[in-house]
Amino acid sequence: MTLYNIVLGLAALVALPMALPLALGSKKRRTTVLERLGLRRLPPASGKGGFTRKRIWIHALSVGEVTSAVPLVTRLRNRFPDRDIFLSASTQTGFLTAQRLLGDIVHALFFFPYDLPFSVSRVVRRVSPEVMVIVETDLWPNFLAQMHKRAIPVFLVNARLSRRSCTGYRRLSFLTRPMFRTLAKIGVPSAEDGLRWSTLGISPDRLIRTGNIKFDQPIPDIPESERQRMRRSLNIAPGRRVVVAGSTHDGEEHMLKAAFLRLKAAHPDLCLISAPRDPTRAEAVRRIFASAGIETRTLGRLESGEDNPFDVLVIDRIGQLKRLYALAELAVVGGSLVNRGGHNPLEPAAVGIPVLFGPHMSDFREIAGLLISGGGALEIPGTPRLNETLQALLDDKNRRADMGRAARETVLANRGAVDRTVALIADGVSP
Repeated sequence: MTLYNIVLGLAALVALPMALPLALGSKKRRTTVLERLGLRRLPPASGKGGFTRKRIWIHALSVGEVTSAVPLVTRLRNRFPDRDIFLSASTQTGFLTAQRLLGDIVHALFFFPYDLPFSVSRVVRRVSPEVMVIVETDLWPNFLAQMHKRAIPVFLVNARLSRRSCTGYRRLSFLTRPMFRTLAKIGVPSAEDGLRWSTLGISPDRLIRTGNIKFDQPIPDIPESERQRMRRSLNIAPGRRVVVAGSTHDGEEHMLKAAFLRLKAAHPDLCLISAPRDPTRAEAVRRIFASAGIETRTLGRLESGEDNPFDVLVIDRIGQLKRLYALAELAVVGGSLVNRGGHNPLEPAAVGIPVLFGPHMSDFREIAGLLISGGGALEIPGTPRLNETLQALLDDKNRRADMGRAARETVLANRGAVDRTVALIADGVSP
């Protein structure tokens, strides 16, 4: 720990001249840096503001982890009504997602501190939880050392571990092994994850296979009348066919543009809804499609009164995608056509539509495999096959129906991880 903090301190001194202007110049960073330093908007201390009960602290790094945590947080609140649930996130988008999805459920919401001794100590002292729950993998040496020092059990849940991360942890074993020893239990989604954790020195009695809590996400119940209302609000005529490309990254929209131009010739009524992972890219994404002569609107412009016809709608805010999948005949999951690890394919699967993704699904390898083997998803091996695969599915109504039904059945068949995860955490909660 001493060596880690020396290196951390030197890195901070070297980076400060560059980092400070970046932090002050970026609204996203400027609004979070003081909170993450533990200098502003700290969580309420015990005994203040009516907080006198024991606390369960749940941490979820960003949007994906926060979304995964929703059923877990809800179940913990119901299981332990005599505890206060505190939730932290590291990114601004994660924090905003938590406000939207969990603001009425948790007792306090705040930013996770930077792994600086002062910041960590200040925030941990304020929260002083009975139990700490980290969703997926966001582990920091100073933070875990503080938990260990205060004898606070830390549970790492839904702990996916990719081959690349496992290799990285092994290379830094002098630092990571002491860190991992502070974890009370690790709930792993799959046997493969458990095997990788065991190679890092985690004893078998601390590894519990719970399954993946992403399967336990609430499944939207959107009746046909609501879908038609959504179509009207988006100026999409009842008969138009819709494809949704969700959580796309830079580079993927160019591939989608090329495919859409070919598909449009065969399906003149086709509408593409493109939802970039970073909504601040929406205007740049609009220009990509518009550069090919495609009539394109952003959701913001549409809502401000622009009612001209369009063929591509770009979503410029978070929190819309899950419901938009319900309008689609099929979905393309982003982050997979370029090497970004992929994004959650369960959201379109849950509403019963075929799911397509590229070869780069390392962050969701097990889920992708289950959907493929169940018949609800297809992996597109490369860009040239994107148009061909989309065309084949758009031309085959029965195949789309079969795939959509299989995708939804795969989701339903793998639920239950939240109950097993709550049982795991309950070991650290006193009667």
